[in-house]
Amino acid sequence: MQKRIIKLCLPLLAVMVGGYAIAGGNDRAVIEKSLQSLLPGFKPDSIAPSPIKGISEVLIGPRLYYVTNDGKYLIQGSLIDVKSRTDISEERRKSIRLDAVNAMGDDKMIVFPASKPRHTITVFTDIDCGYCRKLHKEIEQFNDKGITVRYLMFPRSGVNTASYYKAVSVWCEDDRKAALTDSKAGKSLPKAECDNPVKAHMDLGKLLGVRGTPAIVLDDGELLPGYVPAVKLARILDKKS
Repeated sequence: MQKRIIKLCLPLLAVMVGGYAIAGGNDRAVIEKSLQSLLPGFKPDSIAPSPIKGISEVLIGPRLYYVTNDGKYLIQGSLIDVKSRTDISEERRKSIRLDAVNAMGDDKMIVFPASKPRHTITVFTDIDCGYCRKLHKEIEQFNDKGITVRYLMFPRSGVNTASYYKAVSVWCEDDRKAALTDSKAGKSLPKAECDNPVKAHMDLGKLLGVRGTPAIVLDDGELLPGYVPAVKLARILDKKS
């Protein structure tokens, strides 16, 4: 029942989460107590002042929310600076997203490094996804343009499916890069089991809002859904530099 309540409440733009009087520097305690009434077991990772007086920025994992300091309302959405027309929330989400993928660690990814790296992208991929295969066919172009590609597995069919076991089998190979390339080319690998981070990759993708593959996290944290050719992506990255 609690899980159902959480699923129903998180997507709401603004929901009542309790009412507690604020007292001096007790904003964090008030907000934590309020959130516990709605999301039992969920503890905020960070509570900090937002650009709006009386509202705090709250991080639960890589998810960004805003909560009024009196504990009455939780807001899920974007803060827009009207004067500059800047999406303040998206700028924060980029930083949060990048921190989250970096925290996974290169040792838990399959990395195709550029010999002269200028940029690093992190790609949520599905071995059976056509556009993921199309992107991987350009892996040498990415690397030649100074783009290191880090892969996280995101079998869209879910856990304990054919695509999931393909991802696990790739991870269990001694040469994961070669195994991933072979598997994306349609070669069948022996089914294997070992300690692997595939489920952790999937959980992270879901928390970051990945819905399809490929999903590309740029080196500033921006999330690009879908396939982007190497030449075009290099231009995008260079423009951001």
